[in-house]
Amino acid sequence: MIGKVAAESRLPGADEAPSELRIGLIALIMLAAFAIFVVRLFQLQIVEGADLASRSERNSIRTLRLEAPRGDIVDREGRLLATTRPAFRVRVIPSEVRSSERAYRVLGELLDRDGDELAEKVGVPVGRRRFQPVALETDLSYLQLARVESHRYALPGVVTDMTPRRHYEGERTAAHLLGTIGEIDAEELARDAVPSYRAGDVVGKSGLEHRHEAHLRGKLGGRNIVVDVAGQEIEVIDEVDPVPGGRIVLTIDLDLQRVAEEAFRAEEFSLRGALVAIDPRNGEVLAMVSEPAYDPNLFPGGVGSETWNDLVSDESRPLRNRAISGQYPPGSTYKAVVAVAGIAEGILDPEEKVFCPGEYRLGRRTYRCWKRGGHGEVNLDQAVLGSCDVYFYKLGVELGVDKIGEYARKFGFGSPTGIDFQGEMPGLVPSREWKERARGERWLKGETVSASIGQGFNLATPIQLAQAFATFANGGTVYRPHVIKSIESWDGSAKRYPERSASLSAGIDPDVIRRVRQSLIATVQDPDGTGARARVEGVLVAGKTGTSQVVGLEQIKGLEDEDIPIRYRDHALFVGFAPAEAPEIALAVVVEHAGKGGGAAAAPIAQKVLAKYFEKHPVEGSPVLTASRRGGIDTGHGAETIAPGEAAP
Repeated sequence: MIGKVAAESRLPGADEAPSELRIGLIALIMLAAFAIFVVRLFQLQIVEGADLASRSERNSIRTLRLEAPRGDIVDREGRLLATTRPAFRVRVIPSEVRSSERAYRVLGELLDRDGDELAEKVGVPVGRRRFQPVALETDLSYLQLARVESHRYALPGVVTDMTPRRHYEGERTAAHLLGTIGEIDAEELARDAVPSYRAGDVVGKSGLEHRHEAHLRGKLGGRNIVVDVAGQEIEVIDEVDPVPGGRIVLTIDLDLQRVAEEAFRAEEFSLRGALVAIDPRNGEVLAMVSEPAYDPNLFPGGVGSETWNDLVSDESRPLRNRAISGQYPPGSTYKAVVAVAGIAEGILDPEEKVFCPGEYRLGRRTYRCWKRGGHGEVNLDQAVLGSCDVYFYKLGVELGVDKIGEYARKFGFGSPTGIDFQGEMPGLVPSREWKERARGERWLKGETVSASIGQGFNLATPIQLAQAFATFANGGTVYRPHVIKSIESWDGSAKRYPERSASLSAGIDPDVIRRVRQSLIATVQDPDGTGARARVEGVLVAGKTGTSQVVGLEQIKGLEDEDIPIRYRDHALFVGFAPAEAPEIALAVVVEHAGKGGGAAAAPIAQKVLAKYFEKHPVEGSPVLTASRRGGIDTGHGAETIAPGEAAP
């Protein structure tokens, strides 16, 4: 009763007011939601529409760069030294990688790599770099490839493809000449005027790979493809094929190169040093060896930090090209230059005898000959073949250091040869003016004594020694050494031959050079000659040995040869050419810290290279080689025939 009265006592419309409020509130909420939707739609369609459309297109269409195979490098007979082989690689596109921590961990397990290292390699790229692939492994094994491919759908942003990879056929063969390649660095990118290079690209870093980068690289191609949400290729839209890099033909003879390298490595412990062989008729480099060497195949995929540190810290310096940058006292090989100067200046009569008692006194100092008992009475031929120091001490003092230097420079010493290769050192030809300028000291007469036998301040590179004796061989023409025979397009349809700088005359009477050449022939062909171990059967070989001191005698006084530290042992040298009557090859050999003379350590290496050359290029109608015990070459009666291998050390 009371409830009924209460209900009847309510005012009309009391139930409708809260209902209308609720409806209004709901309508307001719906209106706000619609407004937000409209604003967001406006933002997506109008404000960000173009960017989102472009992003959507990139997500479905991918542009791939197709790398060009790097051009081949071949020897003079077309045999491969450097080429390109196919290799599989795995890359990631940072913008497409999901759950990156997990992705790199899984990739690390598949590749047997540390996932954190892979993540660190990719980093956190920004801007356009987020869409550029980053290579994680550039030479996958088939097992690694199969592992990655089997997980591709679970790893968005991970792509595998085939790419050209540099390969060097002979491992360490001609390593310093060919050079290395590696990933372009920030400094190179900053200074490079070619816009097609970008981070991750491979470029030449040293040697011919660096010098001829533009020709060897080729032209990039491209491919537009459609990919699904997992990054898998669905369709190829269009494609432009890459153009392979050009071919470079070297003057190098691979047979000579290998024989020379094997000769350095044949000893119980590998020798350090260099060899350069040149065609004296045109300056073509037939072989260029620097030992120890390295394997350039370590570099194309990026050399590991541990391997790089080992190479850099190795005290034998395997990365250094000793053939063009090693500077050594030329030792007794220099005596040939001093002999030319003496005859040309009218100071030396080649037939006049000079007495060698085993020492030479100048003022209060005594300079000893290497042969302590002396050579006795010797003329030029005997002084050269026996490498008599006293003979050249006397001649050098009469000439003076400036006159010796004048003739040394005529043969190319003291300045780079200009070989078509970077990294060449100039050597040093001392003079009075040089010492005053460089050291602020006057020249001492005793220093001329040392200079006359290629010691003291004298420095020469193996390439300079080879060029100088090529000049002896051809009678006085100085050719600039070169290693490039021709540069060709990849298919051989176009060839060009690098311009050669004009040859220079040494400005020396050819008769003077011929006279000294006679002494150089005696050095090898006479059984008493210091270069007898360079003889080749049926070929007239000319040459000169040398031994250059590394430290003063007082530092090793009292030590037996085997007790002298290797770094203090003498360098051994041999220079020569053949056939002496019409030379086709000239060469220089330097063996570092051999601890033996040039005749014992360097001449046998030269002999192997010369023997291989004349095995390939037999000498027609060569005269019978005979040698007289009296010194000099004698083709008449009373001389005995010398066979290879019979020479004394």
